[in-house]
Amino acid sequence: MVQPLSNSPQPAPPQQIIIQNGSRGGILWRVLAVFGWLGVMFCVPIILAQAISSASYYNTTEGVNEKFFSGDKTADDKIAVINISGVIMSGEGYIRKQIDLVREDKSVKAVVVRVDSPGGTVTGSDYILHHLKKLKEERDIPLVVSMGAMATSGGYYVAMAVEDEKDSIFAEPTTTTGSIGVIIPHYNVSGLMKEYHVEDDSIMSHPRKQMLTMTREMSEENREILQEYVNQAFTRFKDIVKEGRPKFAADPEKLDVLATGEIFTANQALASGLVDKIGFIEEAVARAAELASIDVKTTRVVTYNQPTSLFDIGLSQSKAMNWDKMLELSAPKAYYISSYLPPIVSSFPLGAN
Repeated sequence: MVQPLSNSPQPAPPQQIIIQNGSRGGILWRVLAVFGWLGVMFCVPIILAQAISSASYYNTTEGVNEKFFSGDKTADDKIAVINISGVIMSGEGYIRKQIDLVREDKSVKAVVVRVDSPGGTVTGSDYILHHLKKLKEERDIPLVVSMGAMATSGGYYVAMAVEDEKDSIFAEPTTTTGSIGVIIPHYNVSGLMKEYHVEDDSIMSHPRKQMLTMTREMSEENREILQEYVNQAFTRFKDIVKEGRPKFAADPEKLDVLATGEIFTANQALASGLVDKIGFIEEAVARAAELASIDVKTTRVVTYNQPTSLFDIGLSQSKAMNWDKMLELSAPKAYYISSYLPPIVSSFPLGAN
């Protein structure tokens, strides 16, 4: 029997009520997590930049890399070749970085200083000499000099880092050396100015402030003052030579004969005692190994290079003749240099030192 359809309303299905505990707290945590990650992403580059900056600040050898030169590539013991090339100005830079690398490398048992320089400023030459002697003393390792095409004036001055070591200065057969002396460049263009009706009307605190001006003829009084300055620098040069060449300390008059600014061939320098041997860098390396009591055949000889990019070359050229450099060139300086235009050569990047 079919039941009649009921017209009474059907009960509604039961509603499900979902209660989410801490829903506001979940949203808050998600917001904090987003900000946290953003903070990390923002802070990490800053921390890395500070770390790199700090490392760069304390890194004294930045941009200078060790390079295999000769010998046994797998050897532990090293002989380091420190290059001094071009005009010596401040003494900082490439030369100082090489010295610092050798000082830190305990596997270096001896040093060969390769000099190919006409010299430079008195202060720059003395600065390099000081740090070479300090390196030799602190590391207690032998130091030998190998002269290249030119080792004159300040270039010869830094070679005295060998001190009284026997058979320690090698000159190649075609080396030019000597030029022991001091010069303060001065040029007098007052006659030219007079011809073109140009006058120097500078205002100064004292007339001696312009002792080296090119626009006026130098007075005898000023010349005597500057000559005394040169004489003292010259005396120091000869004293340094006596430390590196003890035979001249025993007979100073022999040094006076040589210390006239004259340049010498390798054979002339050998005969007069300015150098010890005629030989190439290989002979200097062999002598350094002998002094260090190591076998040159089982030693790694290394040198140091300073990579230069096209950007660096362009930058150095753009700075070559800026106003700061022009002012620096006009400042009076004493030079240990073999050149007839000392102030001019310093404006060009002949030596990265």
